[in-house]
Amino acid sequence: MSKKQHQIDASILANTHLQGEYFRLDLYAPEIARDARPGQFIHLQVPDLEHRILRRPFSIFDTDPQSGRLSIVYKTVGEGTFKLSTCVAGQNVNLIGPLGIGFTEPTGNQRSILVAGGFGCAATFLFAKRAAIKPVVLIGGRSSIDILLQDEYKALGCDLRISTDDGTMGHKGLVTDLLKVALREMPGALVASCGPNPMLKAVGNIDENAEISLEQPMCCGVGACFACVIKLKDDNDDGWRFARSCMEGPVFKAHKVWWD
Repeated sequence: MSKKQHQIDASILANTHLQGEYFRLDLYAPEIARDARPGQFIHLQVPDLEHRILRRPFSIFDTDPQSGRLSIVYKTVGEGTFKLSTCVAGQNVNLIGPLGIGFTEPTGNQRSILVAGGFGCAATFLFAKRAAIKPVVLIGGRSSIDILLQDEYKALGCDLRISTDDGTMGHKGLVTDLLKVALREMPGALVASCGPNPMLKAVGNIDENAEISLEQPMCCGVGACFACVIKLKDDNDDGWRFARSCMEGPVFKAHKVWWD
């Protein structure tokens, strides 16, 4: 976990509808923008929702430390995110962040592959932005409406490859089909992934050294409530132990996760 955490009231710069149920929220949060690392997250208190006291975790999509901008991408799936989608520029939201352990960033001439399912592509964008050699980016979704941020990744110079379950965009099939091809092209590449857990398990079966960002439900975000525990393989008598995703993750080595 980052040693630099901040709790601040961040001003909304823009709250933009992207497509379907997906939105982008830009915030003025200079302290968090300065210290954030790829794969970390923020814990956000949705304003004017007094009967829902728990914060919502959101992966950090992008930062601009010079301007102080911090951006997240979210999907309206419940009361909290629906309320968030109605917030307007100039309104304040309270944030805690940056939180969690993020991805290992490539060094030197190391090649990398990003594998994203749905809006998991938001969690891997900062990785791509900061990589000296731009990664191959594989984005998968059920349909074309679930494919996000193509233009943003292309603008970075990434090799973008898309798959959809129904064939409405790119390869018809699973994004892990594309991963197998990419690894044959670049054996030994660093693999980083975020998306639904079944996809992450499949990524780990293909490359056990892949780093995966688990989308676990989080309540406190700071390790106090134990709501986000997962099983990790361990050398103790049981062969596994519980780990708090908000503290030891959300990014883990795939071969360490106990899926069963």
